[in-house]
Amino acid sequence: MHAYRSHTCAELTKSNVGDSVRLSGWVHRIRDHGGVLFIDLRDHYGMTQVLCDPDSAVFSEVEKLRSEWCIRIDGEVKARDESLVNPKIPTGEIEVFIRDVEVLGSAKELPLIVFGDQEYPEETRLRYRYLDLRREAMQENMKLRSDVVASIRRRMWDIGFREYQTPIITASSPEGARDFLVPSRLHPGKFYALPQAPQQFKQLIMVSGFDKYFQIAPCFRDEDPRADRSPTDFYQLDMEMSFVEQQDVFDTIQPVIKGLFEEFGGGKAVDEEWEQISYRDAALWYGTDKPDLRNPIKMQDVSEHFRGSGFAIFAKLLEQDGTEIRAIPAPTGGSRKFCDRMNAFAQKEGLPGMGYIFWRDQGDGMEAAGPLAKNIGPERTEAIREQLGLGVGDAAFFLGGKPAAFERVAGKARVTIGEELGLTDENRFAFAWIVDFPMYEADEESGEIDFSHNPFSMPQGGIEALEGDPLKVLGYQYDLSCNGYELVSGAIRNHKLETMIKAFELAGYDEAEVRKRFGGMVGAFQYGAPPHGGCAAGIDRIVMLLADEQNIREVIMFPMNQRAEDLMMNAPSEPASDQLMELGLRVLPREE
Repeated sequence: MHAYRSHTCAELTKSNVGDSVRLSGWVHRIRDHGGVLFIDLRDHYGMTQVLCDPDSAVFSEVEKLRSEWCIRIDGEVKARDESLVNPKIPTGEIEVFIRDVEVLGSAKELPLIVFGDQEYPEETRLRYRYLDLRREAMQENMKLRSDVVASIRRRMWDIGFREYQTPIITASSPEGARDFLVPSRLHPGKFYALPQAPQQFKQLIMVSGFDKYFQIAPCFRDEDPRADRSPTDFYQLDMEMSFVEQQDVFDTIQPVIKGLFEEFGGGKAVDEEWEQISYRDAALWYGTDKPDLRNPIKMQDVSEHFRGSGFAIFAKLLEQDGTEIRAIPAPTGGSRKFCDRMNAFAQKEGLPGMGYIFWRDQGDGMEAAGPLAKNIGPERTEAIREQLGLGVGDAAFFLGGKPAAFERVAGKARVTIGEELGLTDENRFAFAWIVDFPMYEADEESGEIDFSHNPFSMPQGGIEALEGDPLKVLGYQYDLSCNGYELVSGAIRNHKLETMIKAFELAGYDEAEVRKRFGGMVGAFQYGAPPHGGCAAGIDRIVMLLADEQNIREVIMFPMNQRAEDLMMNAPSEPASDQLMELGLRVLPREE
């Protein structure tokens, strides 16, 4: 017999009754039933009930066992009484009588309990991640992640892509986040960077004549953490194609993503048709470029109904350039109690409040209620109701000013209204392509122009489009949103050197700097670069959605905490003095 096991803890069935078997695993739970000890023995594959009575020669040894001890047992498979069968597990029809036991690894008192669904502080869970990962939910999440990655690879190979690896140590690149820098020992004073994405390399692969590339790529960005973003590293499905337009990329990646969600989505509906929404419309309708379309609410511009009205706050606001009034419809939200609750929500978000109108039945007709309705009068109120398509029992909320100042709160309010009124379809994955992103944005304080998205994107209209107002230039850039998260980001690339140099020039990079920082790309584009484009899909975020988790750390094997620290491995740590000397570095104390 094998030294540790003849079967896993998920394999034994009624057909094994009478067999002598050997199992190894962890003591999941111990129960004492009148002197008979029942142990749920767990391994990666499942659970088997093993037991020992006082007549056994090893009873005294079994009595010493504690939770999470790693053990090996030899025993005989017996059928459970019909009344004791557990249909919830594959081994529920049998149990194993222990004849011999060996402790493979004892355990100290546990800092967190593996059995059950107890909640523990994140610090405890991450410090003892190897214990946290033993819990059933975490085991399932990690298996799901592995299965998703395997499925991605199969799907990409099936549609003609090959996987190629790109360097992990490279040069710094403007991808929109801070680089992790790596000092060079052989070149004192110079630094490599960990790649924020394989962006330049995958474009160079296209220039090298490879038609279709993909990679399950590790990416490194020194970012502030969020619930849906790791502060240090993440994995993405990276892909690129030659001789394609924007729609070709959509038609290629959409079946891959759709297939994943159908395969692993737990039976939730997956949209057949995926809308294409301009960035401008997404901001207007949803207050974000990653809208949750499970919520049917669309915001609308209702400025004309308040211009010159009796509601002085909005009327005066609209006299300023660049301002507007936006309405958030709230079907079935027509009660003063709900309106007051949303007004309090706005105040918590830092706004003075949210104006509202709600419509109620007065027996002989419909009445508009609320402070706004009284101030602007019945004619304007009725025009707003008709524009928004609302009726008795409905409400509308209003925010005003420059969109940049209130859009985020408006988008958040839309989500909250949809959830509180039960309008959001929780049993659905709703996808939308967001297109026509602006190439550039202006710094609010300095007015300086910078890239708003991927700097290597082709401007719509080519180099001619770069001759006018940079803030009006749109790029062939696109994101895929699902249920309020950005899952995919990509672009048709700028493969013409003169257009690339002009695009960077508008963002403050002169030609000499472009040639210095992107020498590989500059050189390659002089030797017959093909039109090409692609995208990257965030694997961590995809798995988070499929696992129905709210925090990305639940689907990453060994994540950092909110302060970008690995509590288990004690990273980041201080380097030894000889390491610093070898690199020619000195750490200066930070000024308080």
